[in-house]
Amino acid sequence: MSALLRLTATETRLFFREPMSVGFALAFPPLLLVIFGAIPSFREPDPDLGGLRILDLYAPIVVAMGITMFAMTGLPQQFATYREKGILRRMRTTPVRPAMMLGAQLLMSTLLSVVTMLVVLALGRLAFGVDLPRQIPAYLVAYLLSVLAMFAIGLLVAALAPSGRSAGAAGTVLLFPIMFFAGLWLPREAMNDVLRTISDFTPLGAGVQSLQDATAGHWPSLPHVAVMLGWAIVAGGLAARYFRWE
Repeated sequence: MSALLRLTATETRLFFREPMSVGFALAFPPLLLVIFGAIPSFREPDPDLGGLRILDLYAPIVVAMGITMFAMTGLPQQFATYREKGILRRMRTTPVRPAMMLGAQLLMSTLLSVVTMLVVLALGRLAFGVDLPRQIPAYLVAYLLSVLAMFAIGLLVAALAPSGRSAGAAGTVLLFPIMFFAGLWLPREAMNDVLRTISDFTPLGAGVQSLQDATAGHWPSLPHVAVMLGWAIVAGGLAARYFRWE
């Protein structure tokens, strides 16, 4: 455990040496919430949304984006780069096995995504009056299931990509449809039946709805939990099957 924590601290220091990565992963989601909050129509209650504001719908989407930034851009690119440069192969000759590096990366990404989530929730509440989750245990369950599903997909990209550059490109390409069905461009409440059904079967479509349910004081529905677990199991299993250390 001490080795894992030391390696996590080292990976975190390396992460913060890349200003572009830090800004994109940590600063962009809160900045996006501020941009949405600056739009007057987003701050007005909408009778069609049961009195909610559009901004209230976007807060969980921005939280989900914080997860996606790490899962689809940072994690796969870093691992594919380490494999491409032979770092993972050389680690096999040391007491720190490559699997330890995997654990450190996952732990770092999870912790930093939690920081982003807390910043978004605090900013939304203090600056724009967005409600905090009424059902905190349900919110944490929904968040962790979203993390599991998205990180499993990120590891699958890392397993299949031949290089760090291709992993970064593939993750970026996947980010757009994943975030579309999460409701970034069109909130799930405004989607037609076909789009919403597709969204329900995507990892972040189910994740965002679960976060919204927890914010309203409800537990995630079993179908959405099953979708997130399904993505985590299938993508994680494929990642384990095809992952190459060298």
